Amino acid sequence: MSLFGLGNRNQKTFRPKKSAPSGSKGAQLQKHIDATLGSGNLREVVKLPPGEDINEWLAVNTVDFFNQVNILFGTLTEFCTPSNCPSMTAGPKYEYRWADGVTIKKPIEVFAPKYVEYLMDWIEFQLDDETIFPQRLGAPFPTNFRDVVKTIFKRLFRVYAHIYHSHFQKIVSLKEEAHLNTCFKHFVLFTWEFRLIDKAELAPLEDLVESIVQL
Repeated sequence: MSLFGLGNRNQKTFRPKKSAPSGSKGAQLQKHIDATLGSGNLREVVKLPPGEDINEWLAVNTVDFFNQVNILFGTLTEFCTPSNCPSMTAGPKYEYRWADGVTIKKPIEVFAPKYVEYLMDWIEFQLDDETIFPQRLGAPFPTNFRDVVKTIFKRLFRVYAHIYHSHFQKIVSLKEEAHLNTCFKHFVLFTWEFRLIDKAELAPLEDLVESIVQL
């Protein structure tokens, strides 16, 4: 099964690919990402292009990484089930509980697939909110935009942490580990470049993260 093949997907978890914000630079910056990815130098890919607005760069990449994680997890929906993954863990020492501060204010323990569903729904809600991710040409970003982006990346990291700790052997059996590793390397280098995730949050994959940033 290819990561890019639809297969038997749970539509609650796997959702249509989102497009880059259509503001002044969204589509243009997405083309820049697509073009530079072909170079293979991920350290260069993540850097802010000269003369570009940092918030627009963060916005278009946030959508891009949401899509990547969405597709990666979509290949595992038949394996990441309530019976196989009764809680959202990243190894024996880390368990994540869900709260969004609005409909669920007190963190609750949920099955891993339900956690990811909540997480992706929450991110999609942020991406669709034009007061956070402006769609109109020249519309301003909110003053807390970077904080929202940091929360999104912190939560996307948890999906990677769960995949590596709970489903890596399945990824290997699907012969998709190279793709997973490349996506995660891209993700880590981007978050490292813009200091989007606190080091303590990276602890479940600390050794892997260190190996990436020190290369």
